[in-house]
Amino acid sequence: MSCIETIQAYAFRSLGFGERLLPRGEYTLCEHFTLIGSGLIWNVYFGALALMTGFFLAVALAVGKSSASPLWRKPAEWFIFVFRGSPLFIQFFFAYACFLSLKGVSGFFDPFTSAWLGALIVLFCNTAAYSGEIFYGALLSIPKGDIEAADAYGMTGWNRFRRITFPTMLRLAWPAYTNEAIFLFHATTLVFFSGFPAWRQQGDALYYASYFADKTFNPFIPYPILAFYFILLTLVIISLFGAVNRRLNRHLPQERRQRFRLRPNLIR
Repeated sequence: MSCIETIQAYAFRSLGFGERLLPRGEYTLCEHFTLIGSGLIWNVYFGALALMTGFFLAVALAVGKSSASPLWRKPAEWFIFVFRGSPLFIQFFFAYACFLSLKGVSGFFDPFTSAWLGALIVLFCNTAAYSGEIFYGALLSIPKGDIEAADAYGMTGWNRFRRITFPTMLRLAWPAYTNEAIFLFHATTLVFFSGFPAWRQQGDALYYASYFADKTFNPFIPYPILAFYFILLTLVIISLFGAVNRRLNRHLPQERRQRFRLRPNLIR
């Protein structure tokens, strides 16, 4: 099978299209790149959806935690504490056990035991908790002069939050939020190790990398390819978030603009 035929057969195998059987016998470099790249589609799916939906919950958690009312502050504090205080790996297993128990109660929970939904919910809650803490810190860092200026102009409530508080919070939090986004996409590889099963051998990038490593007894080819794909994905994230960061700071003088710095989480 030529490389073009391999790409045609396996490019979208992780989504259920193309050749159903995995390669046997000789495992070419093209098969490595194609199948691992096909599995990366799931990693992008998990990371992109969890990040986009978790952003709104994170903002709500930050506002709730900064509220003077315990009715809003305490639930936000405990949500952030639970998901930041427990390992993501344990959250996957705990969520799968809960969804599996609920599946026996009602058929409504059948999709929750699948990785495409169950694992996505766990990533959504996890990134919302970490991002909520980042946004909360940014809320506390908003200069008092900005709030006083808004009060002087007669801005109150939602109007002040929309035009002053939220944009300033986002500008201050964006570099740290970018690092959270990078970590989230890297954390999607944990889905393979969690209790959520791969449906019909349609796993993520790490699933196919592990398959080649097991079959060839040579981990020094598939895993560097996997790392190469994630490095490219990280560069894309840095470029997109860097453009947003420049947009958020466009009104500031050049010397006052907050520069983006990549600070990966080595231990979490």
